[in-house]
Amino acid sequence: MTEPSSKRRDELFVIDSKKDILPWFFSIAAIVYAAFQLHYMGRIWWCEWDTPLHFWTFDAWSKHTSQHFIDPYFFTHVLHGFLFLWLSNLLFNRILKLDISKAWLFAIAVIGESAWEILENSPMIIEKYRENTASLDYFGDSVANSIGDIIGCAIGFIIAFELKFRRALIVFLAIEILLVVTIRDSLLINIVMLIYPIEAIKHWQTP
Repeated sequence: MTEPSSKRRDELFVIDSKKDILPWFFSIAAIVYAAFQLHYMGRIWWCEWDTPLHFWTFDAWSKHTSQHFIDPYFFTHVLHGFLFLWLSNLLFNRILKLDISKAWLFAIAVIGESAWEILENSPMIIEKYRENTASLDYFGDSVANSIGDIIGCAIGFIIAFELKFRRALIVFLAIEILLVVTIRDSLLINIVMLIYPIEAIKHWQTP
């Protein structure tokens, strides 16, 4: 592979031919599919207690959490984007040597996050959140909230890509710490509580 071609694959926003549109097409298609699949699963389009004019909520313990386009957990999904970039690049380009472009890694991130939103709103995962975490009143995300989470992941991917690994890692850790201080939760805590719940953390998280 020539140097210009290799450099081109390391760029995210490059559209020189119709083929370059494909990863962006699949990204948008994944979001649209997720929206209609979630609604088919019974998810409401928007918070039933507010109009779409109420775009966000920053109260992590209110009934509006997971119902608006943006809530405090939006930032954990931004961190998903960081992880998708790092792990997909490690797997596909470093370990498997597939030399996949950053645009396609972005598409993988969006598709993966869309799949997670669908799984996260399945009865099994909703019940697991209710059992293992302090989210006793959690009954699933609105479609708007899920779309916001997917877009948050996409934003996170772009931020991590632009900052490069070392600076992105600092931002990642800073967001984790900020979430712990403000809402007593974070991406890492969320993962731990979902997989191996710790009663002391659950008690600490309960407002």
